[in-house]
Amino acid sequence: MGKTLLLTGHPSCGKTTVIREVIDVLGERAGGFYTEEIFGPGGRKGFRLITLAGEEAVLAHKDLRGPKVPRVGRYGVDMKVLETVGVAALREALQARKIIVVDEIGKMELLSPAFRDMVLQVILGPSPVLGTIIYKSHPHADLLKMLAQVTLWEVNRRTRDELPRKVLAWLGA
Repeated sequence: MGKTLLLTGHPSCGKTTVIREVIDVLGERAGGFYTEEIFGPGGRKGFRLITLAGEEAVLAHKDLRGPKVPRVGRYGVDMKVLETVGVAALREALQARKIIVVDEIGKMELLSPAFRDMVLQVILGPSPVLGTIIYKSHPHADLLKMLAQVTLWEVNRRTRDELPRKVLAWLGA
């Protein structure tokens, strides 16, 4: 059985920055996805999902609207993108027995039953998992944080600069 390291912390504390630095070192040994903010005039407009294989799609955007589009805060969330791009990238990484990267396990992503199921599969699977998870209490996230396979580290101003090195050591990379 694999082991899972989840990074948590307040928004904009550096979780994804740590993940991206680790990904740069791991290269082809890792699979999965990370997210990045989309900025435009007036600030943040949404979030992009980027697989480690290089596929990109808009996960959430403030202009994404419709009767079947769930909203988290001011953003409409594209569940199809999450499931056809994000969940697929996790499945491929699991099948290839790569180090699995899942950034992020947050409110938007946890709206999807397919995503929740895949995250549980990768955590219970044989491969190491590196992810980020919502800091605040959330029913699905809280259950994942309590699993025996999960180690939880907090990212903050004091810890973020040393974390890429520590994460790589934890992964044995």
